[in-house]
Amino acid sequence: MKSCYGKYVLMVVVGLAVGTVSVSAQARMTHSEYINKYKDIAIEHQDVYGIPVSIKLAQGLLESDCGNSRLAVEANNHFGIKCKSDWTGATITHDDDAPGECFRRYDSPEQSFLDHSEFLDKSARYQALFDLDITDYRGWAHGLKAAGYATNPRYAELLIKIIEDYELYALDSAEQQTPVFAEQRPPVDDVSRAEDAVFTPADKIDVDNYVVSVRTVSGYPVYYNNGSEFVVANTGDTYIKIAAVTGVSEKKLRKFNDVGPGQEPRVGEPVYIRQKGKKATNGKLIHTVQEGETMHSISQAYGIRLSNLVKINRRSADSQLRPGQQIRLM
Repeated sequence: MKSCYGKYVLMVVVGLAVGTVSVSAQARMTHSEYINKYKDIAIEHQDVYGIPVSIKLAQGLLESDCGNSRLAVEANNHFGIKCKSDWTGATITHDDDAPGECFRRYDSPEQSFLDHSEFLDKSARYQALFDLDITDYRGWAHGLKAAGYATNPRYAELLIKIIEDYELYALDSAEQQTPVFAEQRPPVDDVSRAEDAVFTPADKIDVDNYVVSVRTVSGYPVYYNNGSEFVVANTGDTYIKIAAVTGVSEKKLRKFNDVGPGQEPRVGEPVYIRQKGKKATNGKLIHTVQEGETMHSISQAYGIRLSNLVKINRRSADSQLRPGQQIRLM
């Protein structure tokens, strides 16, 4: 295993990243140890917030010197996030662009990971990143730099190098995350324990016959389609209600399902709780339009993002479809 105390740390120490004063009084964590320790929470945050696992781990590795920096050790701050005017939590002073700057202090590394996700999710300057494909780590890296996450002119290059050196991009794909779900657990029916529910890849089902669910959350069977998960809307369901049950924010649900404010799911309609795919991956190439179908309903049926489906077919989202037309799925 490579130690974190190497070329990345050397570059950071001379001013290329935030918060990398090493703590030599304790055993140093390596890249591999850091990845293994925090990959599960990064995968969870990709599901909920849409931030690529590779980007989250690479930022954590770089900003915290693999968890060995002073900010990480003394303040559990793994992402070099400064206080900002809206921060009301604990703080720590640290020399960075200027002496004695204010940085956020957390009770645990997990709180730092959560605050990082909330920070990106709620900051207007990072919103364009969430339109990128979840596997576009290069786009995310350059977007973070362009949005001003770090002052280091080589910030994007450093993130990309870490991702490619340690093949973190493999974790952005659901198929490569299966070790996280290796342990079989019983279905979860209580929303308060929804985080304990486990998806098992062996339970993948056909979009045309979703009879068996892969797990249950507060009475809602959860189905698997085209690399994503969805529940089926019942009478009286709204995105707010489903958000409360699944633990996925209403904002994310609307984004995952390509719907705007004021639109609510219809009875029997799939409501995706993870981002849909860019194209069909189940071998289906063509869909023949049936009476009453729309580009949106087809995107929901096959678990394909609406923006990608219309691009593949060179149509608009509100294109009028007629029975018998063929819609390409990849």
